[in-house]
Amino acid sequence: MKTFAIAYDLKQPGRNYSALYDAIRTLAGNDNWQHPLESVWIINMPNDSNANSIFESIHAQMDENDSLFIFEITQQDRQGWLPKSFWEWMKDK
Repeated sequence: MKTFAIAYDLKQPGRNYSALYDAIRTLAGNDNWQHPLESVWIINMPNDSNANSIFESIHAQMDENDSLFIFEITQQDRQGWLPKSFWEWMKDK
């Protein structure tokens, strides 16, 4: 499995995030996602996945003026201050 981060900024005030959230959850599947920060999701995907395939799966839920950044996370160097449950999930995945 590969781990990716999805970071976004929906520019329209009062924008409903539900469709985007549903698209990310559906793409990743059960127990293969975390939403540790307001505009960041971490997902586990099959090894043949890439940032472009993830983009193609979720960008329809966004407006043209929104921002989106998708990148693979490796096991090498990372640090942060997030809930313990997130770090445990990352370790298990």
